[in-house]
Amino acid sequence: MNIILFGPPGAGKGTQAQYIVKKYDYFQLSTGDLLRDEIKNKSELGKKISKIIGKGKFVTDEIANSLLIKIITSPQYKKKIIFDGYPRNINQAINLEKLLKNNNQEIGSIIFLNVSREIVEKRISGRIICEKCNTTLNELTNKEDLEKHLCGQIYLKKRPDDNTQTIIKRYDAYIEQTKPVLDHYSSNSNFYEIDGSLKIDEITRKIEDILGV
Repeated sequence: MNIILFGPPGAGKGTQAQYIVKKYDYFQLSTGDLLRDEIKNKSELGKKISKIIGKGKFVTDEIANSLLIKIITSPQYKKKIIFDGYPRNINQAINLEKLLKNNNQEIGSIIFLNVSREIVEKRISGRIICEKCNTTLNELTNKEDLEKHLCGQIYLKKRPDDNTQTIIKRYDAYIEQTKPVLDHYSSNSNFYEIDGSLKIDEITRKIEDILGV
């Protein structure tokens, strides 16, 4: 079944999605990763995306939708997609439902990781990403893991938009844009809210209970 993982930037969506991907052979559809790939490729679209993200804003629905259609329509990922951080607004939610329905798919579980701005700021300001395996670590809480990371130190990078000013803008924008989406889904029987301030393994266990795996 397909899964939606909600939560503000830094809530831990990526970490939990990576766990499910590795253990249950799912595909993590992260719009953030798709956007960063475009930026890395230095395409015209990538340059446009870079300017938008650099201002702490979200890209347009048109851009986001164009990047995820090819994943949803691929037989390889059918009914095994984790939507990490998408949809962010009502238009995207409606569009996702239409795309899935047109491809004989649906959402199995909708999981919301609820976490405060203070915790998000602390997490993101220390966030380190491995460009090779996409693992997320924190220079404040994962010092030993960073030193022993198997891919090597050369791949460990901080995202250019992981700074306090941008973090606050992204969090506030997320809350403003996503609340209607949460209201839209919250009455569904397959909607679940988890305290995102819990330890990683505690959140993982709660997600496993929800998924029944």
